[in-house]
Amino acid sequence: MPTPQNAVLMSHHLTSKEVLGALASDPRGLTTEEAERRLSVYGPNQLPPARYVSFLLIFLRQFLDPLIYVLLFAAMLSLFVGKITDAVFIFAVLAVNALIGAFQERSAQRSASSLQQLITDTARVQRSGEAYEIEAARLVPGDIVYLESGDRVPADIRLITAQDTYINESLLSGESLPVLKKADALLSPDTLVADRVNMAFSGTLLVRGRAVGVVTATALATELGQIAQDVLQQERAKPPLLQRMERFTFRLAISMTVVITMLAFIALYQGMPWFEVFMLAAALAVAAIPEGLPVALTVALAISIRRMARRHVIARRLVTVEALGSCTFIASDKTGTLTRNEIAVQKIVFPGHVVLELPVTRLATDQEKLELLSSFPPTQRKLM
Repeated sequence: MPTPQNAVLMSHHLTSKEVLGALASDPRGLTTEEAERRLSVYGPNQLPPARYVSFLLIFLRQFLDPLIYVLLFAAMLSLFVGKITDAVFIFAVLAVNALIGAFQERSAQRSASSLQQLITDTARVQRSGEAYEIEAARLVPGDIVYLESGDRVPADIRLITAQDTYINESLLSGESLPVLKKADALLSPDTLVADRVNMAFSGTLLVRGRAVGVVTATALATELGQIAQDVLQQERAKPPLLQRMERFTFRLAISMTVVITMLAFIALYQGMPWFEVFMLAAALAVAAIPEGLPVALTVALAISIRRMARRHVIARRLVTVEALGSCTFIASDKTGTLTRNEIAVQKIVFPGHVVLELPVTRLATDQEKLELLSSFPPTQRKLM
């Protein structure tokens, strides 16, 4: 079966007749049989849904934490030296911690799935000369689609006719002003997406006018789908809480090892038997580990997620709450588009046409900003 990338035709440099010919379609639309055949070849016109994670996998995922590894080591060590009560207590703490986290994440997963089910996009198409309203997921390349004011564009479409058509493409370009579309425009093959005035792209909003077009790309082959692929393939940074917990666990393990080793050598030097030294080291290791810390963190994050849910914010993972809480500054442009999570000054223009160029290789620290500001004359400093 062809991949979704086969369901794309670069058509902004072609006339509408050439596009229809390349897609083996015509203004009357595809036949129902041909549309069904293409649907079986190219698949549904939708982005891949989030992979459903079973409760067992969510539960086991709660143990993927450096501090949990240390606690498991302590529990096994307690069993080895015969401290059954300590081992049972540590295992019970880990089980409670994992259950709380798993139930909370499963609840968030169900809430997100419920929201997804509420989205039912439709599209008006023409097939075999008759107009139909179908689910947008059933669109295929070659379908003739009708658009009017207020419609969300269901796929990438080469416009055939456009009557006073303005489309908001801020989703792709970040430009807040609607773009006037011209169906009869012919562009060069290397025209940027933001300048393709004879195209309507999936996910954008038609704010005025009417248009008719032919579907040229669906699902992951659309411009929106390509963005989704790029986002899904990016490596995700660890949340601040996990980074701090890893550093804490590493420092705790190193400190505990150094102190216990020193005490063991002292005990051996004083003539204590090897077995007693080992038992002492094991007891100290178990005592140094904070068994209640994971549960305390999980409960605190679970309470925070509940509070966010009351404000209609759904977080799938517990650590997401702490990551959001760590945000001190959010940079976006006038359309609200989030970009690289960085914003920096490149040029400062003062009265008298004095221009200060700033090389941007990284974000300046607060100290560097203060030093730069202090180098300006007082009159210019006030203007800033």
